[in-house]
Amino acid sequence: MKLEQSENSLLFSTTSIPDVFFTEYFAQASSDSIKVFLYLYFLSKYGKEIKINDLSKKLNLPLKIIQDSVKYWEELGLLIRKSSGYEFTNMQELELHKLYNPKITQSAEHLKNTAKNQYRAKAIETINNEFFQGVMSPSWYSDIDLWFSKYSFDEEVMVSLFRYCFNRSALHRNYIQAVAEAWSENNIKTYEDLDKYYAQQEALAKTAKSISKKLGLNRQLSQYEEAYVDKWINDYGYNMNIIEIALKKTTSKANPNFDYINKILSDWHERSLKTPEAIEKFLADMKQKSKDIKNIEKKTGYTNYSQRSYTNLSDLYANAPDSTN
Repeated sequence: MKLEQSENSLLFSTTSIPDVFFTEYFAQASSDSIKVFLYLYFLSKYGKEIKINDLSKKLNLPLKIIQDSVKYWEELGLLIRKSSGYEFTNMQELELHKLYNPKITQSAEHLKNTAKNQYRAKAIETINNEFFQGVMSPSWYSDIDLWFSKYSFDEEVMVSLFRYCFNRSALHRNYIQAVAEAWSENNIKTYEDLDKYYAQQEALAKTAKSISKKLGLNRQLSQYEEAYVDKWINDYGYNMNIIEIALKKTTSKANPNFDYINKILSDWHERSLKTPEAIEKFLADMKQKSKDIKNIEKKTGYTNYSQRSYTNLSDLYANAPDSTN
């Protein structure tokens, strides 16, 4: 006997989805992936079979998007490939297994850190209320605890980490992890460290914008160009006053690039020239030395090529400004 479902039963039936789907997966998935997931979830309740091509037509989505979406949920472990098709994982059990971490003993150090734990609990509560509307998934708690341990961030830095990602509409684990790694590589532990880092980044952005404008680029600097600027500011300790002197050296170049400017600034740094005055004096002395050699050559008619081979950077200063100007 074949049993068929009436249309009325579909009209009054519901498809129940665990809340963990919304707390763990919803925000990170694309709208097309969610569309595919929900429809497949609906079909699975009735044991219906559907081909990928038919699904593409039904959802009005390209075949590749359907395939990519299925692969996405499969990689997350929510879909399990079977010989006859796919099966949905029990999401609640999946998250429970992620959270389950048996602890045989509780360390004495943990018991001593009651006050610290209270601060940490308050920070996590702030994150929950401010960025998750008070319904943060339990798995986030273990992630936050891991990041506290791995990066040694203080509580204010951890809250700032979530705020930074939230303001960029990127509140998902991979992005948060990447930002945390970047902050850690810049030796950020306390809020004071973070504040100093922000100041450095602001100075870097301001200088990069000024350089782009003075070179007439009319665009933002590339990642590699910004790396040069970061080196000039943070490694060499040069400000825009010094960098601008180097930029003026590009006026005789048809297509000046950042590698050319970097050679100039690196040469000054190796010579321990730290101020605009010291650099201007060096350029003036270099120009005067070049004039003296030319006068000697003119008078004697003799060219000492060994003297003319000053350095590989001698041509960089051919247009050095006259110190009298």
